[in-house]
Amino acid sequence: MLEQRALRALQNVLPKGQVFTDQATRVSYEVDAGLDKGKPDGVVFPRSAEEVQRLVRWSAEHNVPLVARGAGTGLSGGAVADRGGVIVEFSQMNRILDFDDLGRSVMVQPAVINLSLDGRVKEHGLYFPPDPASQRASTIGGNVAENSGGPHCFKYGVTTNYVTGMQVVLADGAAIRVGGHAFDYPEYDLCGLITGSEGMLALMTSITTRLLRNPPGIRTMLAIFHSVEEAGVAVSAVIAAGLLPATLELMDQKIIGIVEPFAHAGLPLDAKAILVIDIDGYPEGLDAQVQEVQQLMQQHGAYEVRTSSNDEERAKIWLARKSVAGAITRLAPAYYTVDVTVPRSRLAEVLLKVDQICEHYMVRTGYLLHAGDGNLHPMMLIPEPDNPEYMRRVHSASWEMVKCCVDMGGSLTGEHGVGIEKRDYMTLMHTPAELLAMWDVKQAFDPQGIFNPGKVFPHPKDNESGPFAGYTAQLDRQTEETQPLGDILTPATAEAAAQELMQIAKEGRHVVITGQVLEAIDVLSAVAPYVETLLPADAMLTTGAMLTSYATTIQQDTQPVHAMLSTSSLSGIKTYAPDDLFITVGAGTTLHEIQQFLAKDKKRVPLHSPWPDATIGGIISTNLNAPLRMRYGAIRDQVLCGTVALTDGRVIRTGRPIVKNVAGFDLPKAFIGSHGTLGLWTDVTLKLFVQPRRMRTLLYPVEDMRQGLLWGRKFLPLALVASAILLCKGSQQTGLSGLPQSPYVLAYTAEGMDEDVEAELQQVRHAIADAGGPAAVELEEYTGSDLWTAMLTQSLGNATVVRVGVPVRDLPVYVQDQSAPLHHGSFIADLANGFVYASTTAKEQVAVSSWLAQLRQPAVAHEGYALVLALPEGITDIDKWGYQPEGLGVMRALKKQWDAKDILNRGLFVL
Repeated sequence: MLEQRALRALQNVLPKGQVFTDQATRVSYEVDAGLDKGKPDGVVFPRSAEEVQRLVRWSAEHNVPLVARGAGTGLSGGAVADRGGVIVEFSQMNRILDFDDLGRSVMVQPAVINLSLDGRVKEHGLYFPPDPASQRASTIGGNVAENSGGPHCFKYGVTTNYVTGMQVVLADGAAIRVGGHAFDYPEYDLCGLITGSEGMLALMTSITTRLLRNPPGIRTMLAIFHSVEEAGVAVSAVIAAGLLPATLELMDQKIIGIVEPFAHAGLPLDAKAILVIDIDGYPEGLDAQVQEVQQLMQQHGAYEVRTSSNDEERAKIWLARKSVAGAITRLAPAYYTVDVTVPRSRLAEVLLKVDQICEHYMVRTGYLLHAGDGNLHPMMLIPEPDNPEYMRRVHSASWEMVKCCVDMGGSLTGEHGVGIEKRDYMTLMHTPAELLAMWDVKQAFDPQGIFNPGKVFPHPKDNESGPFAGYTAQLDRQTEETQPLGDILTPATAEAAAQELMQIAKEGRHVVITGQVLEAIDVLSAVAPYVETLLPADAMLTTGAMLTSYATTIQQDTQPVHAMLSTSSLSGIKTYAPDDLFITVGAGTTLHEIQQFLAKDKKRVPLHSPWPDATIGGIISTNLNAPLRMRYGAIRDQVLCGTVALTDGRVIRTGRPIVKNVAGFDLPKAFIGSHGTLGLWTDVTLKLFVQPRRMRTLLYPVEDMRQGLLWGRKFLPLALVASAILLCKGSQQTGLSGLPQSPYVLAYTAEGMDEDVEAELQQVRHAIADAGGPAAVELEEYTGSDLWTAMLTQSLGNATVVRVGVPVRDLPVYVQDQSAPLHHGSFIADLANGFVYASTTAKEQVAVSSWLAQLRQPAVAHEGYALVLALPEGITDIDKWGYQPEGLGVMRALKKQWDAKDILNRGLFVL
């Protein structure tokens, strides 16, 4: 119970009627939708960010835990106060704060209901894809805290793929913004770390998400099979054919038999398995896609395929799919849902093993599967919840199911989270080094441990004074026998890299990370001029003022000797899994090599770089996104997992090679865009995409910049399969063929199914024609991202190049108002992503500084930034970043945890 002093203080923190410590309220909040229980000492209902701040300061002063809670629909005990403390019930913070239909973003308070948000934005032709089964009740804050998935995540991704910013309150009561309305802020991705952290790092007071255009057409299909194995093979066949259904949901005969008498959706009771398939896109292309999917289903064992003829039929099928939980309660007073993920290709194998486990423990179960992404939910009926022997069998069966999936390369939880339920399962999946890395994140955000204590992390072993004290001692022992290192390091394994980094730290030096060893290397005793991650681009900049500036910095450093670590020996294709759509490569592998390898199999990763020799490690570390991010997501959305070497000798595997994985903090996000200042990527696993069946670009000649911006604004609402919308000045200098000979060029690229591409481009043609615009030059030779790449490559060698990021809705105004400095050279306005890439050939320090200030100051005023990508020789004293993140304190704390002696790429980021 709360001490009287703390209780009296709490009553004064919030207004009357918002603090409850009575027995009835406390009992009401001792559970969520799972089985775990824990009675809180009180429940509070804040109504504003300022009230949350006051509450956190009270908590820190009195050392009382705070447990954030939304609608209580979680299934892992994440919102249960099993160690006491106060439940922070966010239900009163349920407003939409900002809705930008043109820029496709929305800012909401955490208690906005998922389905309500989706319904609101659909009124404006937009779509919020993450849709957990509980979306009729679950809140956006809860979805973010658990990184929720859902049926549509196979095509559209999970919650983290849509969260771009947050307002949060830290453990010391400070209110900060992480991320925002613009993209790719120069800061550690704290937003990505907080997403999926189960309320353990900060309390969210607002959330900014991006939205998509709502597909104008949709069909739902039921494919009926004699076995689950046949259904699994059919799923793989659809994906291999280059089709991308919105959903691929599987129900086995047991679940069908449970739900059909409840929902009356016409599901076949004699089917061993059914697939629920949504096909969405333009109406013009749906018939062809449905026919192709139907043929593939039949070729791979489906004995019947039904297609919904109207919205009522669709609604019945999906009501049945999302009513499974309610249907089960008609058969038993309780049930237990296991949430695990395996690589898609192993679904049939794992289901066979799960059947054997359930038979062994004599528990009745049925299956729901998000078959497209390998996420399965065995649902065990509990006829006697108060029978300890039966519950022991249920939990034993769950443990074996989880272990089986982890052994197959999967995750112990795909979308429900760890919470209380699976905290002691974490050692099945994570090494002590990985768990310690997650604990480091917790310490950086919340060293006092007031936010949701006791979740995620397993209990300490006997005789340990801290969660992972035994591993810390092991690290200390590893440092005893070492030999001095040279100045140029080329480790061939992650373990060797970690040991070399640890030795460099021990010797009191620091290290510069690069992708290659250049022939011109001498020794690095004076300077280290070979820097790949010097700027937010994967450039091997070996001459010019930027290098002079960096050389000056390290010459002034008190440490006289420095080392260079090259990832050139950490290269090559490690694993290629076409059935599971991922590839693992060494960090020193060039993007060109990866794309060349994949092209033979008609696959690719949706990444571009203006540097021909860009390595994948450098691209990820610098986070420079091409225009096609609007179609496929950013770099952060393409990285599934990877291996990272830390400076204390640890090697950690971050993430897993699956789309759905919420087993602990999302560590890959911390390293993406960190410019090599937190750790060294040694290998990376990337999502794969089948090459689009068609890519086509419309190029419009534009005489007046303002007219081009107006036309571009007309394009934004049309984008469904678009991968670039650009307004360019100076594109003719690239030498690309077919470009209009006009002052500006407006480019629109669409890629995907043939019918979808043609339908969208026809809308674009009509939009321009209605506005009195010219006819387009139509090309299939290159895309808007190719044009972006060529223009940047042209500029980077001899000019100052700046990337400006502002909210999408503000970009046209920004470009118009800054037209004078933008016309100093060429520029690219990435209209769909809110970026401007501008260059000037000015050679004088004063002129460059003035030009940069003209771009930077208004960008910051628009909640954006302007950072330098490249400088010519002779320009040295320039602030490359001009940006101070509000989360800088947390960034420094995290840097201290993973690079205590500041040896990694010192001075090369905003820290």
